[in-house]
Amino acid sequence: MLAATKIVITLLKLRIGVAIAASALAGLAATRGGSATAGEIAALTLAVLGASGAAGAFNHYYERDSDRLMARTAGRPFASGLLKPGPVWPLTFASLLAASILLAWAASGTMTALYVFLGAITYSLVYTVWLKRRTSWNIVVGGLAGSFAVLAGAAAIDPEPQWTPSILAAVLFLWTPPHFWSLAAAKVDDYAAAGVPMLPVIAPQREWTFAILSYTATLAGLSLLPVFFGMGWIYGLCAAAGGGWFLWKSWRLHVAPSRRAAMQNFLASLVQLLLLVAGVFLSALAG
Repeated sequence: MLAATKIVITLLKLRIGVAIAASALAGLAATRGGSATAGEIAALTLAVLGASGAAGAFNHYYERDSDRLMARTAGRPFASGLLKPGPVWPLTFASLLAASILLAWAASGTMTALYVFLGAITYSLVYTVWLKRRTSWNIVVGGLAGSFAVLAGAAAIDPEPQWTPSILAAVLFLWTPPHFWSLAAAKVDDYAAAGVPMLPVIAPQREWTFAILSYTATLAGLSLLPVFFGMGWIYGLCAAAGGGWFLWKSWRLHVAPSRRAAMQNFLASLVQLLLLVAGVFLSALAG
């Protein structure tokens, strides 16, 4: 039972799914003009987790051969041979996605369902199938998946765009490239062996470290704007602390690049996202 649970958690990329769901709930919490019931919040969370899980599982299935070439991913269920490929798997993943979209529609409406769908399709088809092995812009476009999660949560309260959740969606879009470029820099041999043209694999060191620094500086500044749209000082402190820490680590990576510095920056990006989401929740609770 424990082994089966571990396989499911790995296959559905539930750790990433939790971050995506938290982003959706942050979008909900940051939106004015209404409220959601506990049931609607639970349904939104399950819908986002399900759609994210379906996209993540498809990623495992589609990339099973290249995953075997990377030490970081060789133990994944399909790559390791623990699960055998077959036509039933894509059908299962598509069914999970369809059920998640229907749940989002039933609980929160058409726009939320649309954003949940777009997030899953962006990651599974646009990023995984189309862009990942074709261009170093892969993760830049792939960053839209996280943005759609924020917008899905916001649409559960108000289907019309609002400034604060739209800014948070933009921050998530800008956050994804330096997050994954830092990981790719720390695991550059893995990505090179698998033929994935991440920026740190194909670009000069000075170029990709500057790209990380530029993205981080932009998102750190942008993350402060919701303060001017009513998010309050608690959010502002969290955004400033998280953005400042991420920016400092990105600067250190730029001036003294190393795999260790890249991994530290990757971890700093997680701290920044955690503080950003926590700031939204705390600000909403404070009223």
